[in-house]
Amino acid sequence: MMKTALVWLFGLMFAAASPAFAQALPYHADPSAREMSPTLTPVPAIRFLTTADFPPFNFRDAGGELIGFNVDLARRICTEANVACTIQAWPWEQAADALSDNQGDALIAGLQMTPENGTRFDFSAVYMALPGRFVTRLPDVEGFNPGALSGKTVAVRSGSAHEAFMKRYLPDAELAGFATELEGLQAVRDSQADAFFGDGMRSSFWLNENLSCCAFAGEAYFRPALFGEGLSIAVPAGNDAIRHAIDWALIKLKDNGALDELYLRWFPVGFY
Repeated sequence: MMKTALVWLFGLMFAAASPAFAQALPYHADPSAREMSPTLTPVPAIRFLTTADFPPFNFRDAGGELIGFNVDLARRICTEANVACTIQAWPWEQAADALSDNQGDALIAGLQMTPENGTRFDFSAVYMALPGRFVTRLPDVEGFNPGALSGKTVAVRSGSAHEAFMKRYLPDAELAGFATELEGLQAVRDSQADAFFGDGMRSSFWLNENLSCCAFAGEAYFRPALFGEGLSIAVPAGNDAIRHAIDWALIKLKDNGALDELYLRWFPVGFY
């Protein structure tokens, strides 16, 4: 985990010198909700729960301090909503139960919006969608055309939603299945495949360490039914006061540019 954290700290320095990679977050919130009141019920504080094992979202630095995109976002939400804020790290396998047991008011750790989780929790607006993206070698980026993949080899993770997307929407491509996304990306790097198609966020992690060979090509594909709804914040079911305060703060953070600022800081290779 420490090695991964150091890679991301290096990535932050690289981002400061590489404005060409800057990409703003799309607007995920309902525009009609911009002027909504945060809540009619006072919220004196928000106790955020997270984990400490998923850089660059939530992890500990070399000094043991809890840092990351989600950590910064939680603090910005509290500042925007003008409430006191605490952030506590839990092991992933205990985090959801801790929220259910009233050990916190909100979980910001990438808990999936599954039907099972929906019986226990309500979720905020999505603050980060997870698009599918193509990755190619650098010489192929500029002229990349997803509609001209006939006879081309596209690496995918076997059994993934991204493989299903390719089979349904781009059936002329020749798919090469790999056990992991990392193996598929390495196949592109090593010229064993012409392109890779997979999760944009995870691909950006890999690209951050392979900028000399490869890059995103083409547009981002948003298919929530296939690729997931995205990242949101879980609150105990029925706790509308906390959820409304978080949603209101997310809208304000997007409108005032703070959400984009955090994204650009923590994702030097943007995936939109």
